[in-house]
Amino acid sequence: MPRLDNPRVLVGFDKSDDAGVYLLDDHTALVQTVDFFTPIVDEPEIFGQVAAANSLSDVYAMGGRPLTALSVTCYPGSGDPAVLGAIMRGGQAKIHEAGCVVIGGHSVADDEIKFGYAVIGTIDPAKVRTNSGARSGDDLVLTKRLGTGVISTALKREIAKPEHIDAMVESMSQLNRAAGEAMGRYNVHAATDITGFGLLGHGREMAEGSSVTLEIDHSKLEFLPGALDYARQGVFPGGQKNNRLFAQSAVGMADAVPAAVVELLYDPQTSGGLLISIAPADTDALLEELRAAGVVAGKMGRVLERTTPAIRVI
Repeated sequence: MPRLDNPRVLVGFDKSDDAGVYLLDDHTALVQTVDFFTPIVDEPEIFGQVAAANSLSDVYAMGGRPLTALSVTCYPGSGDPAVLGAIMRGGQAKIHEAGCVVIGGHSVADDEIKFGYAVIGTIDPAKVRTNSGARSGDDLVLTKRLGTGVISTALKREIAKPEHIDAMVESMSQLNRAAGEAMGRYNVHAATDITGFGLLGHGREMAEGSSVTLEIDHSKLEFLPGALDYARQGVFPGGQKNNRLFAQSAVGMADAVPAAVVELLYDPQTSGGLLISIAPADTDALLEELRAAGVVAGKMGRVLERTTPAIRVI
């Protein structure tokens, strides 16, 4: 699509950022995003919660505060209304947990269930965090553990262990609110949430948008319980192959990285964490604050001057 130049559009779609940002005045801008998908878990209410957390995440990744949400619903005309009600109640509860409010929405009859939200928030235009501001010398911090794609696929194949499902659900339904709010208190140069393109896909967008190279230390990454086991068994979602095709040309992978870890780096995430590029002097303080808030977060790499490839996994 052609770019429409508008001086009030601070962030558009040209760099594949998480949300759009539109300037209202010198002190306020709108943050706008929309996201919806098919069920990833069996329980309707939990599906609604995960869909809401995932939709809100784009606003948090920009450093914004969500205010209102509109539901986007596709549901079979012959479907059970009680199931739809549970989905929407779960989503509304998570939206309200964020201090946001559902003010309406739109639904269509569709044989395949899909659910999510369009979310609008606000942000100080001086504090917008895009995916293209990473600087050489920064540390890379990742919140949340990886592996929702392989575990959800194991669930669909009915081979996932209950404790692995529980850990996945807990991670996916956790808001990125603490991380999004904390970013405004530190010297964060760039951020993006890790969702469908996986860590390397979204990492590639950050590296190319910022004209830097990201160095990821695979030994510093954390994975959800069971994720490595399912990856070793070859239990991968359909989006895994597409993610690899999209990102692998920009990735240099060290021989020492285990095959299962390689696959999980391409694993499409649902309601994943934030990838944050931060000045090293602030890394420890940010991590301390996030961990105190119950967020799984850790330093897992650094930002280098631009070389080829755009991402190095060591």
